[in-house]
Amino acid sequence: MRKFLTLIPALLVIASCDRLGKSVPSEEELLQEELRTINWKEVDEYPSVSECEKLEDKALRRSCFFEFLSTTLQQRLDSESISNMYPNLDTIQVRVTVFPDSTLKFEPQFPADSLTYRDRKIDSILQSRLSDLPKISPAINRGIPVKSQFNLPVILKSE
Repeated sequence: MRKFLTLIPALLVIASCDRLGKSVPSEEELLQEELRTINWKEVDEYPSVSECEKLEDKALRRSCFFEFLSTTLQQRLDSESISNMYPNLDTIQVRVTVFPDSTLKFEPQFPADSLTYRDRKIDSILQSRLSDLPKISPAINRGIPVKSQFNLPVILKSE
């Protein structure tokens, strides 16, 4: 029995000495490892507006936000001016950027081969008609507001 008791402390010392030989990773190494594990292409929470924030389900909240934004863009851009300026244009893609400070940027996107549509007039119409949108909360990733960007189709003519 006495031999058994003397072996136990020796084993504990050996086991604890084994751990002393390993180095502790630095803060920078831990940070870099964590940054490698983050999926930068997806967010934990999509941008949102107050009407959608009451929804608990992530997919429903996302759908609510995109439906709100699409409908709002459609209503505000539903004008004769763009249709008159560009009679052959029935839909434009709008790149929407939501910055971490809740500011917005709208950029019309046109096919590369349609040089006739590359016009500052559409851009200025977008900026003037969309300047007073309700506050949009930015996307969240790991508890931090992040920039998000997406394209929305805006139908100018529906026949």
